[in-house]
Amino acid sequence: MRTSGVHHVDLVVSSIERSLPFYRELLAPLGFHRVGEVEGERGETIWYLSGPGSSIGLREAQREREQPLDRYEVGLHHLAFEASSRGAVDERAAWLRSRGAEIESGPEEYGYSPGYYAVFFYDPDGMKLEIVHVPGLAA
Repeated sequence: MRTSGVHHVDLVVSSIERSLPFYRELLAPLGFHRVGEVEGERGETIWYLSGPGSSIGLREAQREREQPLDRYEVGLHHLAFEASSRGAVDERAAWLRSRGAEIESGPEEYGYSPGYYAVFFYDPDGMKLEIVHVPGLAA
């Protein structure tokens, strides 16, 4: 039986050359193995990284931002990716550190729900991301 969920999320990045390798390497160990491209509504290429039940689309910005990204304005605050274990969260955190990514906090247990274990970090454009494991929810 199929359940409802998020089918895909598209992110706009400043440089596809920088962000596509980052996301491919970040998400492959979490099961996002297929990469495909489609044409967007403005003729731009959208790169989809497909994983267990959802996809992440990356497209390059068509103009530069005038001000830094503020996740407390209208829009996306952060995006969380599910990991199958605490070990997977730890492994991805180590990978992030080895690449010099900015880690906001973790990996550690947070009080959001029992066993909620996560690392919060930023992508190359400063978008906040999370990798989380919650016992009983992981695929």
